[in-house]
Amino acid sequence: MNTVSSPKTDPETAPEIEIANSKSLRVVEVFGPTIQGEGAYIGKPTVFIRFGGCDYRCLWCDSMHAVGKQYAHQWAKKTAQQILDDVDVLTDGKPILITISGGNPAIQQLEPLLLLGKAKGHTFSMETQGSVSKTWFSMLDQLTLSPKPPSSGEATDWSKLDACISDAKTVDTSLKIVIFNRADFTFARDVAKRYPNLPLFLSIGNDETDPALPVNKEALHAKMRQLIDWVNADHWYDVTILPQLHVLLWGNQLGV
Repeated sequence: MNTVSSPKTDPETAPEIEIANSKSLRVVEVFGPTIQGEGAYIGKPTVFIRFGGCDYRCLWCDSMHAVGKQYAHQWAKKTAQQILDDVDVLTDGKPILITISGGNPAIQQLEPLLLLGKAKGHTFSMETQGSVSKTWFSMLDQLTLSPKPPSSGEATDWSKLDACISDAKTVDTSLKIVIFNRADFTFARDVAKRYPNLPLFLSIGNDETDPALPVNKEALHAKMRQLIDWVNADHWYDVTILPQLHVLLWGNQLGV
């Protein structure tokens, strides 16, 4: 396994790093380098750390292997240092943007990972639905809050999402909503009015999430053209529409 030496640590933070090495986190997969496929950092080279466990059960979830309890036996238990050792192997020890995903990664205690990772020169981006807030959000470099639209079957608790924004403090924070139908679009318009000072990114939902089946790319293109028409008809000119780039390039393949 390829590893790199960590920078010298301030004696005052040494006890925190010692604690970091002893905590166990539920890890589904660590993969890359690849690129971020959506949202504010789309196209940026990154390594993904996908954590297991979620407080939601979205009807169209594309990562059930990180959500359902029936998959929990497949998740590894690793310390923050072990996870970062895995990242070192993938990047030859070079610092990189680390994207934290799930499941809902906010249900775990990730201060140790952020502390040790930043000591190695990594930057961190995370996506969460905004249902669980943590004070360590302020240690991130970028936070994407993705409230789930009506098609998900889940309902957003706005007070909890507000708490996430508050806990992120000055971190670069944006919103991302996946659009499957007109009701989702209406939901996104309401979210934009509720949070006018946060950048909002819209993505097209993928109806086929089975890794064994091909993606209907022409159907995705048609849905994106429809979304563009809706946005322009509403004169909604301060939103950003993006594809799910990873879906267009790799379909439903896992670990890319």
